Amino acid sequence: MSNAKAQPRNDTRNVDIAIVGGGLVGASLACSLAPLIERHGLRVAVIEAAPMLDAANAPWQPSFDARSSAIAQGSAQRFRDMGLWPAMAEQAASISRIHVSERGRLGVTRLLAEELGQTALGYVVPNAWMGRVLHRRLAELPLAWHCPASVDRIEPEAEGYRLTLSDGSEFQAGLTVLADGGRSGLKERLGIDSDEVPYDQVALIANVEMSQPHEGTAYERFTREGPIALLPLPGQQMALIWTHGAGREGARLALGDGDFLADLQRAFGDRAGRFRRVGSRHAYPLALVTAREAIRPGLAVLGNAAHSLHPVAGQGFNLALRGVTDLVAALELALANGEAVGGMLTLRDFEARRIVDRHNVVRFSDGLVRLFGIDNGLLSHARAAGLVGLNLVGPLRRGLARRAMGLER
Repeated sequence: MSNAKAQPRNDTRNVDIAIVGGGLVGASLACSLAPLIERHGLRVAVIEAAPMLDAANAPWQPSFDARSSAIAQGSAQRFRDMGLWPAMAEQAASISRIHVSERGRLGVTRLLAEELGQTALGYVVPNAWMGRVLHRRLAELPLAWHCPASVDRIEPEAEGYRLTLSDGSEFQAGLTVLADGGRSGLKERLGIDSDEVPYDQVALIANVEMSQPHEGTAYERFTREGPIALLPLPGQQMALIWTHGAGREGARLALGDGDFLADLQRAFGDRAGRFRRVGSRHAYPLALVTAREAIRPGLAVLGNAAHSLHPVAGQGFNLALRGVTDLVAALELALANGEAVGGMLTLRDFEARRIVDRHNVVRFSDGLVRLFGIDNGLLSHARAAGLVGLNLVGPLRRGLARRAMGLER
């Protein structure tokens, strides 16, 4: 990544905010802080362990195997506020409708953008493209970029934390934000425990090519094995998230492409057309993970480091981005009032903004998984009737759509 305007890393002695993690969440936070950097001279450092390629201006080469994220309309608006959405939209596929159904039952719910007067319910954007757009913006900001670097030591002090990095840098930060997805082990080193509820499920993800245009439709199909999600990508491609019982994914990963597509067709049905091609397949275990502490004096936890959700409702990154917005709002108020950015008054304000939204999204996504995971004849009929009823009752359906879009919390 080109970063001509960044501060020389060895000149950093003290910073106001240190962001541990330069991925999508950490980079979004750094970009959101741009107005505060300009108005208040806020000193910000970003620490990222993975090497970054200096590819900001290289020609974009889409990959059939690229991972993507679902971006709710509310999240797109947040990127618009940062001035980043026009660039992100260049590679985004619109979600104009969401089709929810259960295999073997007649009930169907359709959420339509036009019912809400919107052009889209959300979008699907390649993660690599989002990262490129965010890092281009970071290259324009006067911040200290430490990459590749990891945190070797983190020690609490009277006014924040002292960080010692693998690149030799050492500095004190008034506020340290953990936005590293929980992969670095910093939470554990700081004694922050997490509650983990395993789902005994594994998500198998891949991109697939369809026999017909998807026309912007996202599918959520509940089956006895687990939910199957299809998200629209450019052309006739779709992103697949296929939930399996733990231990059952191995056989499918080992199948040849033709046999895999045949299994997928039998499980999903013909609503989206025929599955013609599949890309690289990957699998990861699913669990509901929630950090027991989101704040401490001089410390905040964001993104997957704070909460990891089942992908069934596609709300993980959108929830994280709202956390970014709420943290920036709390920091802006603190700076206006002359308060410390890492003080507990500031951080309690941040947590108060987050607690209801986080609780509602966790309860919604977890409840959805458990409701459709119960194999019971009477309950299956009740679920089908509920889907039919939801499709018939406009206000309820529109309320669900607004929540899915991130326009209501």
